[in-house]
Amino acid sequence: METGKIGVTTENIFPIIKKFLYSDHEIFLRELISNAVDATQKLKAMVLAGDYKGEVGDTTIRVSVDKKKKTIKVSDSGVGMTKEELDKYLNQIAFSSANDFLDKYKEQAASLIGHFGLGFYSSFMVSDKVEVITKSWQDNSGAVKWTCDGSPEYTIDESEREGRGTDVILHIDKESKDFLEESKIEQLLKKYCKFLPVEIAFGKEQEWKDGKYIDTGKDKIINNTKPAWTLKPADLKEEDYQKFYRELYPTGDEPLFSIHLNVDYPFKLTGILYFPKIKNNIEIQKNKIQLYSNQVFVTDSVEGIVPEFLTLLHGVLDSPDIPLNVSRSFLQSDANVKKISAHITKKVADRLNDIFKKNREEFEKKWDNLKLFIDYGMITEEKFYEKASKFALLKNTDDKYFTFEEYEKLIKENQTDKNKTLVYLYSTNKTDQYSYIEKAKNKGYDVLLLDGQLDVHLINLLESKLTSSRFVRVDSDIIEKLIQKEETRESKLTEDQKEDLKSVFNVKVKSKEIFNVVFENLEENEAPVTITQSEFMRRMKDMSALGGGMNFYGEIPDSYNLVVNPNHNLVIRINDELKSADGDKLASNDTERKRVKEEIAFMEDEHKKKKADEVSQVEKDDLEKLKKELGDLENARKEVLEAYGSENKSVKQIIDLALLANNMLKGEELSTFVKRSVQLL
Repeated sequence: METGKIGVTTENIFPIIKKFLYSDHEIFLRELISNAVDATQKLKAMVLAGDYKGEVGDTTIRVSVDKKKKTIKVSDSGVGMTKEELDKYLNQIAFSSANDFLDKYKEQAASLIGHFGLGFYSSFMVSDKVEVITKSWQDNSGAVKWTCDGSPEYTIDESEREGRGTDVILHIDKESKDFLEESKIEQLLKKYCKFLPVEIAFGKEQEWKDGKYIDTGKDKIINNTKPAWTLKPADLKEEDYQKFYRELYPTGDEPLFSIHLNVDYPFKLTGILYFPKIKNNIEIQKNKIQLYSNQVFVTDSVEGIVPEFLTLLHGVLDSPDIPLNVSRSFLQSDANVKKISAHITKKVADRLNDIFKKNREEFEKKWDNLKLFIDYGMITEEKFYEKASKFALLKNTDDKYFTFEEYEKLIKENQTDKNKTLVYLYSTNKTDQYSYIEKAKNKGYDVLLLDGQLDVHLINLLESKLTSSRFVRVDSDIIEKLIQKEETRESKLTEDQKEDLKSVFNVKVKSKEIFNVVFENLEENEAPVTITQSEFMRRMKDMSALGGGMNFYGEIPDSYNLVVNPNHNLVIRINDELKSADGDKLASNDTERKRVKEEIAFMEDEHKKKKADEVSQVEKDDLEKLKKELGDLENARKEVLEAYGSENKSVKQIIDLALLANNMLKGEELSTFVKRSVQLL
């Protein structure tokens, strides 16, 4: 028997491995299986090179759990190790067997994992003793057994093993006993080893017989050794891609289409990415891309490794240039990873453009499901925007689709305002904003439908990209002011009459919204009252709701303009009725206000002729009294006007009609409106 110390620079290597080697202890199984695959692939490479002429036989890697002995065993039929190799590769952690091997078998090296060495020591994260029984492929080599209890001391003994290969036996420690559950090991094997290139057996296949499941004696193979992404695109049909998608994601909708990546230079990258039918919830869709390194699972948390918008895709990426055992922060700063990320962005954009050019009709059918993904890409990646702006579509309220360039040509003549700005009108809800859309169409305008989750951000982006253009929601102002032309219209009411009617229409609506009464000179057949909301404020509040860093806007109550049309017969009639009902009071108030205003003007003019310290306190007090009197008169006038408005059924009716048209009349107010409508009829 031979004893010795493992060649490390510190005797604290095992506590470090146990605590810090990987963020998750379950990774030990991935490492041991990877080593077993590595050893098996080495044997196959030697066969191809003619260096091994013996029988290859069954190369299945077998994993077993013995709950009574508290052990996990991983066995392979790979190249095995001699006593000298065992000493070199296990006792001198600085070495990796792959280094020597890759020099000799460069042609076959691309498919080798090569993590014998430090990866093996991850087994001590869950074990208080590890045994390795190995027998080399070389003739006349005897089996040897290496044992270590988690300290730098080890022993090597002669042993027995029927054929070439290696058994790694882990004696699981108390803290890790959950790894002795077969269901746990099967779960980990399916997570990390599902697509490894060598068959892995765990347990036996079962069949239902005589009212119970019984073992068939046939190995249960848990992995697919030739997943679709490792095959040539020319050898795959559409149904193969669909089948592989179902293998990755057994539940859920079928994908829209796929992209097969196969790159050899300047880095090696294979994979298949799928465009899912994305729902209006980005977060739920993320973490669906599985990252592999030579078919070994690395992570499904790919943010920072691929561009943010690509995390909405599903599928697999595989690259030996992505290191297995490093932190995500390292991956995010790795030069190869950045190149891979940029390349994938380009390939995705090129594939979308290709589909658009070859079959636009099919592309349009899928647009509503693609839109969120492409919007996300354009908003977050400048290079993707440059390519996507050629095939991204805008959809109008008639369900017609246009490229950015096509739509600009469509609206340029009719929707350019007096300042030479091209105005893109849009709706966020065809049903709720129907009356506004109809008014715009009656003017010959076209209205886009922008009802997507990210459209408020897309609008901001497009306004910065498209020359002399702005986006305006169709209900953000009266139609004449949405796209202002040179023409002006006269009002049938004087400015004083409109000023009085502002108070008449300042009827308190029982809601949290704030209404600001304004007058706009519209045509006689336009609605008497229209409700609009400022484009700026509404957009800021929308961005706040999406977490756009403008939370203070979310605290501000919704504010609307109650736009009154002074040329509508109903408004003129209300003004005439006001004159009949309260004309005398208002005329008297006018006379008094006029008198007080003249006195204030006279006193202020006199004060201007004097220096500030020459104006007596009595004069100052008299002026303040007059101003207070004017304020009282204006408040009295306002009370008369508001009292009239609150009692006048026509005022309430046309305001409620405007609220109803804007889907804002609900509950008690809706019930009152219905009753009042019956009375008026």
